[in-house]
Amino acid sequence: MSTDLPIQPPGPRGAPVAPEILGPAPPQLARGPGTTVHGQIEEWLAEAIAVGRLAPGGRMPSEQDLAAWFGVSRMTLRHALAKLARRGLVTRAVGRKGGTFVAEPKLEQDRTTLAGFSEQLRRHGLLAGARVLSATERPAGPVAATALGLHDGDRVYEVRRVRLGNGRPMVLEHSVFPAATFPGLLQCRLDGSLYELLETRYGQRPHRARESLEPVIAGVGEAEALEVAEGAPLMLVERVAYNRAGQPVEFARDLFRGDRTRIVMWTSELADVF
Repeated sequence: MSTDLPIQPPGPRGAPVAPEILGPAPPQLARGPGTTVHGQIEEWLAEAIAVGRLAPGGRMPSEQDLAAWFGVSRMTLRHALAKLARRGLVTRAVGRKGGTFVAEPKLEQDRTTLAGFSEQLRRHGLLAGARVLSATERPAGPVAATALGLHDGDRVYEVRRVRLGNGRPMVLEHSVFPAATFPGLLQCRLDGSLYELLETRYGQRPHRARESLEPVIAGVGEAEALEVAEGAPLMLVERVAYNRAGQPVEFARDLFRGDRTRIVMWTSELADVF
């Protein structure tokens, strides 16, 4: 199936695809037994994405414009877009900046080694950033206290951040640190690599960690922070990190966007345990 479209140059996130990207004429859609119109539209758009004619991160034309161009109902068009979304080729967002976007290539997150988010992005040639949502001192709750080997009520620092890749939200971090181990942490800049900060200021870079992974869906708060639709798939990574002496120094719950990241782990016949 041919996609005689002009090449769409990469643009900023949210910039709509120009109308001329649709081409001079719509494809001829077969109607009859053994084929579906929405399936043909799905494959036509999938090919346009595969050959780079629809740029990753670019906003696609509106449902109304696409349906009119293909000569189909909006219901048929939505069926095709929903199938593309299930294949991970497009993402849907709601709200003022909502619409249908061409999915960007997923960033591999190697969980085999204890590398921070900033280091992981540098390996892929991306610019890491962080937006601090809150940074507070409070008494440790029972879950954090157990994870960090503390007593209920011991003081901890709680830091919530959105981690950015090339300016785009990728991870919602919720980290808890024992205040006695890291005095004055909240007076430091928290918009960079926290692991590098723990190492340079306190000599306490995490050395090992126990992590668990669980698929979850975005609630209202998570969706707003990560700029995804409510109910979008996320990967929860819960972690307890230890220093070289075996003392827990971080309890974290990180939510990764399912459309932007792929979790990778290397395994061997014999794994180190601690």
